[in-house]
Amino acid sequence: MDDLRVNSHLVLPARELVVTAARSGGPGGQNVNKVASKVILRFAIASSRVLGERRKSLLFERLKARLTTGGELVLHASRFRDRARNLEDARERLALILREALQSQKRRVATRPTRGSVKRRVQEKRARGDLKRQRKRRSDGDD
Repeated sequence: MDDLRVNSHLVLPARELVVTAARSGGPGGQNVNKVASKVILRFAIASSRVLGERRKSLLFERLKARLTTGGELVLHASRFRDRARNLEDARERLALILREALQSQKRRVATRPTRGSVKRRVQEKRARGDLKRQRKRRSDGDD
């Protein structure tokens, strides 16, 4: 297995990726029962030697819902009936997940509401208040 290029700055060595095969479920006849074509790809973020502390903490923060308690990212690939294609699919998905998680996010620029939107909001509040006041006057005379 070759090293995995995540982006222009990061290449994961093949020794840091653990690949196992299992029998895939779903349609496929006897092939499903005989051939282990499903691929399980594991990448342990905490024990990675190519990731710096900043990248590790960023990945832990952004991928916390996808990680195991041991800090591993586990991907299952069984879309294809061939183990080699499933391995390639899992590797591509891992690279995509890591690339997106490591991408710097744009900082939000605080903006102020426009004068028109403030004016509309206040008018709507006045109209709602007037409506409620009218209801109150009507119900007072009924009793």
